[in-house]
Amino acid sequence: IKKQQQDVLGFLEANKIEFEEKDIAANEENRKWMRENVPEDRRPASGNPLPPRLFNDSRYLGDYEAFFEARENNAVYAFLGLTAPPGSKVSVYLYHNLY
Repeated sequence: IKKQQQDVLGFLEANKIEFEEKDIAANEENRKWMRENVPEDRRPASGNPLPPRLFNDSRYLGDYEAFFEARENNAVYAFLGLTAPPGSKVSVYLYHNLY
């Protein structure tokens, strides 16, 4: 999980995409919000959704696998729902564990 989180963070930072980190390890409210806002069809069969999970404002974008696939297909900006050029202010939220 930690490696996946670092991969997403590194990409966002390298591409100057502004984002807000939401710590689910130390903040129960963030953890509850993330779990409630991952669509039913995107939740694991058992247990809770694991981080990292990405949202654009309150719209669920996906998990690490979806992010990785979009990056491999050079479609990360579309995946993130960005229409602004790189470096513009956008509302991307990354829910993950901060260790």
